[in-house]
Amino acid sequence: MPTQIEAQITGNVWKIEKIAGDVVSEGETLIILESMKMEIPVEAPCGGRISEIRVTEGESVEEGHVLAVLD
Repeated sequence: MPTQIEAQITGNVWKIEKIAGDVVSEGETLIILESMKMEIPVEAPCGGRISEIRVTEGESVEEGHVLAVLD
């Protein structure tokens, strides 16, 4: 079952660390968000393969926005 990874805060996508197709372990940083001049890493909640990255660098996101999907 796919796992959707959502933004926990409102902010901007500062950097995308992984791409679709990458295999990641639990706790690996996937995306870095910037909010209120702080960098907040978004980590994989479990291991798996990234099937989708749904954001681009510089994009503004709201809390709850789906950033990526793991298979």
